Amino acid sequence: MKTPLTWLKEYVDIDIPIEDLARRMTLAGLEVEEIRYVGYPLPDAAQRREAKVSGFAWGPDEIVVGAIHEVMPHPDADRLVLCKLDDGEKMHTVLTGAPNLFPYKGAGELDPPLKVAYAREGATVIDAYSESAEMEYTSIQRKKIRGVDSYSMACSEKELGISDEHEGIILLDADAPTGVPLVDYIGDIVFDIAITPNFARDANIIGVAREVAAITGAELRCPDLTIPQEGASIQGKVEVEITDPALNPRFCLGLIENAVIQPSPYKVRLRLNLCGVRAINALVDATNYAMLELGEPLHAFDYDILQKRAQNDGAEVPTIITRSAKAGEKLVTLDGEERTLDDFTILVTDQTGPLALAGVMGGADSEINDETANVLLEGAAWNMINTRRTVMAQSLPSEAAYRFSRGVHPALAPQGVMRGLRLMQEWAGGTVAQGLVDEYPNPPHDPTVEITPQNVRRWLGIDLSAEEIAGILESLEFECETPPQSPPRIAAKTPAHRLDIGTGVVGKADLMEEIARVYGYDRVPETRMADALPPQRGNHDLDIEEKLRDMLASLGLQEVINHRLTSPENEARRFPAGEAPEEAYSELVNPISPERSVLRRSLLSSVLNTVESNYRIQDRIAIFEIGPVFLPHEGEELPVEASRLALAITGPRTLPDWGGAVAGEMDFYDLKGLLETALGGLHLGKVRYVGGKNPTFHPGKCADVYLGEGKIGSFGELHPLVRENYDLPGTPLLAAEFNLSAIITAVPALFDVSPIPNQPPVFEDLAIVIDEDIPSEKVAALIRQTGGKILTDLRLFDVYRGDQVGEGKKSLAYSLVYVHPERTLTDKDVLKIRKSIIYRVERELGGKLRD
Repeated sequence: MKTPLTWLKEYVDIDIPIEDLARRMTLAGLEVEEIRYVGYPLPDAAQRREAKVSGFAWGPDEIVVGAIHEVMPHPDADRLVLCKLDDGEKMHTVLTGAPNLFPYKGAGELDPPLKVAYAREGATVIDAYSESAEMEYTSIQRKKIRGVDSYSMACSEKELGISDEHEGIILLDADAPTGVPLVDYIGDIVFDIAITPNFARDANIIGVAREVAAITGAELRCPDLTIPQEGASIQGKVEVEITDPALNPRFCLGLIENAVIQPSPYKVRLRLNLCGVRAINALVDATNYAMLELGEPLHAFDYDILQKRAQNDGAEVPTIITRSAKAGEKLVTLDGEERTLDDFTILVTDQTGPLALAGVMGGADSEINDETANVLLEGAAWNMINTRRTVMAQSLPSEAAYRFSRGVHPALAPQGVMRGLRLMQEWAGGTVAQGLVDEYPNPPHDPTVEITPQNVRRWLGIDLSAEEIAGILESLEFECETPPQSPPRIAAKTPAHRLDIGTGVVGKADLMEEIARVYGYDRVPETRMADALPPQRGNHDLDIEEKLRDMLASLGLQEVINHRLTSPENEARRFPAGEAPEEAYSELVNPISPERSVLRRSLLSSVLNTVESNYRIQDRIAIFEIGPVFLPHEGEELPVEASRLALAITGPRTLPDWGGAVAGEMDFYDLKGLLETALGGLHLGKVRYVGGKNPTFHPGKCADVYLGEGKIGSFGELHPLVRENYDLPGTPLLAAEFNLSAIITAVPALFDVSPIPNQPPVFEDLAIVIDEDIPSEKVAALIRQTGGKILTDLRLFDVYRGDQVGEGKKSLAYSLVYVHPERTLTDKDVLKIRKSIIYRVERELGGKLRD
């Protein structure tokens, strides 16, 4: 929110240094990110504080208001003119090529003269023709151009650092005093304020002025909303129909007739420019000016167009209808785009069709044009959630949507309309019709919250009397009552411009925030805790989570933390198209966007999104996430929060190094090895890996993980049909999702450890031929059981399939390590164990020792 100081001063007196004001505003919640000095000198480095400072100073003796009395043709150049200019001291002949002076060329003495921004000889201005990205300055020096002595200039906005406009010179308002330093006439200081969602009420000049008045103790002056209404009554000229009050709580209309399309005064256009809004004409500028001033977005319709549409439909007067869009309905908006509308989009329509996207942007069919004389001015209130959905669906941000999507109190609608009509009458003439058409079917409840000085002392550690508390709240326009009773109590009624004050304990917390920030967070005293610190107790689940994080990080994986809010459509991408099951979600009542409308059910979906977002900027990705998923429970208001672990890896096993070794791509067994190491580090019991089926993973390249008889997770290579739902690299993507709650529950508090053996090991390799359908894990389990404690290590190092072992068979080669804890093993000892292993393999699994 860009806030010019001159505009702010119209409603509150400010007598403290600019940098101090910015700091106090920031401490009160209105963070001033930048201070832009327009014409005024920038503060010294010692005076600057947290906010960024920028701008360009106009020398008061160098750049002044000039008056052009005559525009004469150049004797030797058609694209140049000579201006007879008075700078308050003497007359000058100024050479310029400004195209906006050509209409006055050869017109003789101008009455009234044209007021301009005049830079005298030696003045420093910005070089408007420099191609450098950095701002460059130039000093005006005397020289001859086409035979004419040139030593000064009439300036464009770009040459003064106001904007990038330099197609013509600045033409000031006729009442600009000749010879006055330009900085005294139109100089300004602009605060760029970061408006957070809880300060949406301050996305306007009056809102900021209210805050400044509260923190400085000054008096707030409100704009004059009275207006001479000399026309006929608006009643009977237009009707309003609201179909859904929950989406459109209020709708107001005002009418001005016989207005004239013309430019707004320059000071108005300058203010709009400094606020980042493009000036168009007096009628449109009035709507934008009133919106920036009061915070109520307005929309102007050409009334004559609406009247013709109504007559073509057989009606005498237009009826403005607010309703949901019909499936496939279209509207051409003011930006010239034809938009296909969603059925949740709220429209402003008449009898014949759509007129505007409610709360977002108007339609081209009824916009203000060069022929407009009669204007129907709309001020309304719209459901902020619906506005957000429309903005996201149409990719159509606007100044109006910015405000409506954060909440605008319905009480502001008639105020905005009256202010807009007054400005239109001042700048474009015309006659304002008597009264407003005001439909208000759904007024909000403005809560009254009770607090006591004891509450403030307990919550904030500040000792304030009831009168001081009431004074702070009244400075923010709360209506406070302090009935004579003991203990004292303050009943504060929420002002009719705020939608952020709750009821009960939430309302008390809201008022505490208001008291603390106006009182000054920096003034809140430091206090010691009155109670003893509680004893330190371990958190078993958190300790296990942290241990698992450390192990995964040591294995080369990077932890990521994803947003817990998502959408059902996004989570459905983890299944092949058309195979996503119907899943219940915990939906947000007030989502920030359609993409963040529900609480996630899957952590795997989150890590897949992360891979999709990052694979283009790095070749190798190995990530994991530990966090909750939210599973709705029938009959319960809140979902069950279950801990999950998800992993994803893709790319080469190792990154290229100076040795030039070429590493293959990571595959199913790389992920299995990571999981075996991580789960083994937690000293779990019997973990089994069994071939499984999961719609997310590739058939035949998927496994389920069991702990005892309970399944704790699945992993595998991503299914080709699932890959089509994501923009993913061409390399295999391996992923896993585990029930972390089940893993944590199974982690033992104590586990057995063995000393490092002091006896020599015996190494042996066994190759066993077995049926193809018998998993290697089953063979390994039998070997471990037979080897007992003497078999200290077992590793599968080769799998062979081919003619030498026969069709339907495979050869599994294992490396075995034998160590006796007390003596050296002999060949006979090892032979005995080997024979037992081979015997059991033959008898129980139908295998044999490979020749």
